[in-house]
Amino acid sequence: MKNIEIDLTSLENKEAFDKFFSENISGMGEISVHIKNISIAPEWAKAAVNELKAMSDVHVVTELDIETMKRSDFWYELPEELIAQTPAEPRNSSRLMCVDRESGIISHDCFYNLCSHLKKGDLLVMNDSRVLPARLYGEKEGTGSFIEFLLLEQKGDKVWEILVRPGKKAKPGTKFSFGNGRLKAEILETVEGGNRIAKFECEGNFFTALEDVGQMPLPPYITKKLEDKERYQTVYSHELGSAAAPTAGLHFTKEMIEELHQKGINTAFVTLHVGLGTFRPVKEDDVKVHKMHSEHYQLPKETAELINKTKAEGGRVIAVGTTSCRTLESVASFNNGEIKEAEGYTDIFIYPGYKFKVLDGLITNFHLPESTLIMLVSAFMGYDNTMNAYKTAVEEKYRFFSFGDAMLIL
Repeated sequence: MKNIEIDLTSLENKEAFDKFFSENISGMGEISVHIKNISIAPEWAKAAVNELKAMSDVHVVTELDIETMKRSDFWYELPEELIAQTPAEPRNSSRLMCVDRESGIISHDCFYNLCSHLKKGDLLVMNDSRVLPARLYGEKEGTGSFIEFLLLEQKGDKVWEILVRPGKKAKPGTKFSFGNGRLKAEILETVEGGNRIAKFECEGNFFTALEDVGQMPLPPYITKKLEDKERYQTVYSHELGSAAAPTAGLHFTKEMIEELHQKGINTAFVTLHVGLGTFRPVKEDDVKVHKMHSEHYQLPKETAELINKTKAEGGRVIAVGTTSCRTLESVASFNNGEIKEAEGYTDIFIYPGYKFKVLDGLITNFHLPESTLIMLVSAFMGYDNTMNAYKTAVEEKYRFFSFGDAMLIL
């Protein structure tokens, strides 16, 4: 197959493109065309590229220029009815889109058949963080007026950084009550960005009280009430501390994990406490300017040993979710590509152009347009493959976001 490269910034107009086409592509049989600078090309050039993509004997790969890629390059149209409002029942009955990261070839299956796509010796790395019931509804002491807290990060013994709504009621020294006094709080200070630092009081264990009165911090696009709190937890969640679920893991059942083990597919765990910053929208049009919030991670010794053993024996390391991916790639980035026991904070932002150091595969859900998560997926399996997979998912009416369907990228 002949390979041709076109830099769209070197062509002045449609006539120049047509001339290049007739001299280098037309009548050449099967051909691969590598397109550069699609993100900053004029509309006529983008339309011309779409015409090329429609030709059966022309294989088109568009490359995002890392220096000029824009947030809008990661936009796609999503009908609102495809946003999943409730979890699949049972967990593993969700659909599974399988994508070859090299060729972009797509196939369709169900998540309960995941084992058939994996091989003996593969290793699935899962995030065992457990979601805090971090949303609290209460009242201001003295007036009884409504207040909403969202716990973000623990700063000390019963001391938390929080989001407050409405903020004007939460001045330093103000006290609030939750669950008929089961949990009480006083605002200590206002910090950068408008968040507050609050000191909580309760009888007995704080986290027990939080389980009693707190609500799951479901994303704003989920408007239906969650009947069972455990459906926003993975079956292997263990380490309490996340403000949002590592949703790729929601599809697994305990029986599936046992089936994986029986077939010689191993599992290992990392912990990354998911902060709301992971889902903070990218507001800057220049993707590279966006800053991730820092999140705490831990990679245990036994997991590091399993990863290194898997690699040495020719197995594949497959991250279950973008949080597991970011943990593995953070540790490797901090240690010159080496995986070893580690704990700390990471604000790693993975977007096209990033060179993966650990991952051989990824299980993930379908993410919001223009989000850091779709950018991570694009970095792993290529921009064209990603946008085509999302286009296919919309056409095939997959369910999107936290309670939606899954994608396996190998």
